[in-house]
Amino acid sequence: MSELRPRSELSGSGELRPRSGGAAKLPGIARHGRLRKRSPLGAIFGFIAAALAVILVSGGSIAAVAFNALYSKTEIVELIGETDGPPPQIGAIEGGFNILIVGSDECEDEACLEGERGSSELNDVNILLHVSQDQTNAVAISFPRDMVVGIPECPAEDGDGTKGYSTEPINVAMYYGGLNCVAMTVSELTGLPIQFAGKITFNGVINMSNAIGGVDVCIDAPIYDPYTGLNLSTAGTHTLMGSDALAFLRSRHGVGDGSDLTRISSQQVYLSSLVRKLQADGTLGNPSVLYNLATAALSSMTLSSNLADVPTMVSIALALKDIPLERVTFVQYPGSTGGTGIYSGKVRPNLALGDQMMELVRADQPFVLSQAGDGSGSEEVAPPPVTNVKTPIDLTNPDPEPTETAPPVPVDNTGLPVLSGIRGQTAANYTCSISNE
Repeated sequence: MSELRPRSELSGSGELRPRSGGAAKLPGIARHGRLRKRSPLGAIFGFIAAALAVILVSGGSIAAVAFNALYSKTEIVELIGETDGPPPQIGAIEGGFNILIVGSDECEDEACLEGERGSSELNDVNILLHVSQDQTNAVAISFPRDMVVGIPECPAEDGDGTKGYSTEPINVAMYYGGLNCVAMTVSELTGLPIQFAGKITFNGVINMSNAIGGVDVCIDAPIYDPYTGLNLSTAGTHTLMGSDALAFLRSRHGVGDGSDLTRISSQQVYLSSLVRKLQADGTLGNPSVLYNLATAALSSMTLSSNLADVPTMVSIALALKDIPLERVTFVQYPGSTGGTGIYSGKVRPNLALGDQMMELVRADQPFVLSQAGDGSGSEEVAPPPVTNVKTPIDLTNPDPEPTETAPPVPVDNTGLPVLSGIRGQTAANYTCSISNE
């Protein structure tokens, strides 16, 4: 699989290096520790659930007007390479479709701007969701914010000038050229075209956790992180909302080995629980909850113009809602810490293992991981007993008699390729975050 290399130029040792003749780094860029300190999670499936709110459009003109009002609060950007006219039909996109969700450290209130802010916006969370063309499986790939990658030549966000090629942590791409530059960087690393992209801020993460009524997360021991303000005093399951949810998702010092790698594993504990909640308790059929989710998401997001299209959002929602939990896989692009040179204090990508994973993703081939959780930031635990599975709400009968249904039959993954050395889990895996106490 060695021929499937990212388009970045590589030295003979496999390290990324700038292209010859590339422009020097822009002045004023500091190492990550000297830039912004906060790191929200672009809660990707929270946004996906919010996208399902567009189904309300089929309910009548009032819903359509309401959704259009939400869109009026959303900033729209054009991705490089987007064509004029309506976006292509989701099912017609060769090789499946890809959505990039970026978690920005942009603040939106005065309190957030005091004392600890730099002047540049960073993409501290980067998640690429790939949905197979037959819409039977999905892979959400997280990229550590400190992973050193090739950042391609990006037009400045204000259209004034172009940044030259460089080799830096991925989270400076937003500074160089906004959402476009992040999309170009991730596309170059993975070899996947990015048809849709969105950026979410702190407030969006907080408001969505509130709109859904909180997310249950499991921890193996008390977690205290003075850097984010997270203080969970007992082991077990906690329902997190608002600033507590954001603090949990941002926490690096409180979980695992304190690295960005184990933080991502802990974040996947939250994401998998969120997906299970959305599918299990009728949330996806509740117009009121969906509208609140859409309000929370879209008022704090920047969307690519192709994504800010109602028919496209409906198509994406319908493509996602029936994918089995066992086929919704969260992974992080493989890398390691402890390197030297440009990798000192950063994450060095494992391009050979990354290519192996990306070859399967590009081929729309589902796979299984050798274990759920990484044993350092998260670990798999036995699922809780099923006591009551709610029937999803039927929009044509909003007041049905409450009933209990049998839990869904697990999908058989026997015979699928097994990837070793990749950190991650499926949405069906119950995991707990591992405290560093």
